Amino acid sequence: MSLNKTASAPDDVCPGPDLNPRNPSIEVPAGACDCHVHIYAPPERHPYKEKRRYTPAPEILGPGAYLKMADALGLERAVLVQPGIYPDNEVTVEALKASGGKWRGVAAVLDANVSRQELKRLDEAGFRGVRFNPRNTKLVALKDLEIIAGKIAEFGWHAQIHMDARDLVDLADRFRKLPVDIVIDHMGRIPPAEAGIDHPGFQALLALMREGKCWVKLSAPNRFGDPRPPYPQVVPIARALVQAAPERCVWASDWPHTREYGHMPNDGELLNLLAVWAPDAGDRRLILVDNPARLYRF
Repeated sequence: MSLNKTASAPDDVCPGPDLNPRNPSIEVPAGACDCHVHIYAPPERHPYKEKRRYTPAPEILGPGAYLKMADALGLERAVLVQPGIYPDNEVTVEALKASGGKWRGVAAVLDANVSRQELKRLDEAGFRGVRFNPRNTKLVALKDLEIIAGKIAEFGWHAQIHMDARDLVDLADRFRKLPVDIVIDHMGRIPPAEAGIDHPGFQALLALMREGKCWVKLSAPNRFGDPRPPYPQVVPIARALVQAAPERCVWASDWPHTREYGHMPNDGELLNLLAVWAPDAGDRRLILVDNPARLYRF
């Protein structure tokens, strides 16, 4: 079973990903995008925070290991989510500049005092959103949501939120009032054994998608409590999201599966799950190509 181990010690080094990705058995169209990736840099160039929740595996520092995986899966584009173990967004800025326009970014280190000049710099580098993480820091992480949303609206960015969809019972109306779109990480991380698709929070997520206010990342099925692929408890959740609004779904590997202490998934297997979640090839093209192109402005 996947364990969300809590750690702040610098010597808590995460297991690395499977470095031998299997080729997918589904057709991967040209322009396919992986919409949630973390790229790390050697600490001598970009030092980690002294207080942090984890330390990345040494074999994945730099973009090389990810590029090998993406090439094996036929993924031509990616969205880099700035890791929170750094004090700023510069690791992602550096990676975006080196990508030749094939990658986009989501900032994770912004506060209510961020200047327009800084947002303009990040936008020009390829950033398209800012991430909030109330799942790990409770709802205090959303205290500046309205202020930051007001600032990023000018640039067409979105607010990416890592949360438990059950909290949407209280938050959906607040999200509707924002001047930006919402992107929900990892299918809303609703625990299927405790809640599932009939929960009012998950139904609120489906409503936000149908209204065109919200996007959802079809990602991280290994983080729902199922021990191994094909993660059967996640199938109803993913299918409900796709059926509600396929034009509002994107797919992501969640590479390198940070803080995964159970069975390490193979990324080829994860991509193949799209055939189960979205049986229609037209929907899969939306999810892999067209939707990311709109959301991240490729």
